Amino acid sequence: MDRRDFLKTAGGTLLAGTSCAYAFRFLTSTYANKAGTDIPASGKRWGMLVDLTQCREDCTACMEACRRENNVSFHNDTRWDNHWIRKIKLSSEHDAGGEEKSVIMLCNHCDRPPCAQVCPVQATYKRDDGIVIVDHHRCIGCRYCMIACPYNARQFNFRDDEHWPNKERPKRSHGVAESCTLCAHRLDKGELPACVEACAKTGAGALSVGDLNDPHSTISRVTSTMAVKRIREDLGTEPKVYYIGL
Repeated sequence: MDRRDFLKTAGGTLLAGTSCAYAFRFLTSTYANKAGTDIPASGKRWGMLVDLTQCREDCTACMEACRRENNVSFHNDTRWDNHWIRKIKLSSEHDAGGEEKSVIMLCNHCDRPPCAQVCPVQATYKRDDGIVIVDHHRCIGCRYCMIACPYNARQFNFRDDEHWPNKERPKRSHGVAESCTLCAHRLDKGELPACVEACAKTGAGALSVGDLNDPHSTISRVTSTMAVKRIREDLGTEPKVYYIGL
């Protein structure tokens, strides 16, 4: 057994039982008790705005664009397929008779990401601009991050994917965790994330990104003047995906 296999096995053992739940509760309660002083007030800080009133339930343009751009593994088998961005049904736990809503879900790029806190090898980290990244060269596949994420945004590659539609981006390989990168490689070049660009081309315009530290950006103006919501913001992780119409 080599070092990688040993660490993966050991990690799987440590994750078993109540210790996982305890670790998650500890992290989220710790974050919830913070006053937000660790959130940078200057420099670029990327966030996403999702307008559910403009999102068509039967539209999959954002998901397909994400998969093509980032070579996200798809085997046409629910056991192995990965989804960096997906649509789920949400309903309020306080309204048993309430209507379910179709909601776009992805990595929330939290300002206080639990996934980064639990990673034993620092494979998950937050960039200076707030984007949360997984370094696949460091990831040992322990899946601590998947348990810590309150948004179920982390995926695990169980199998290699032979498909490689975008040769400019790495092919996905098995044995590592991953999630939406907000197309950081595109943002670094002044381009829009693939999902945002694809949504705009449909005419819906339900997705947008911007600098939360720029008071003149659309996302800053909307989040400061409209009734936007974030999912599970009560946990204190400071998610940076905001929703209109949630």
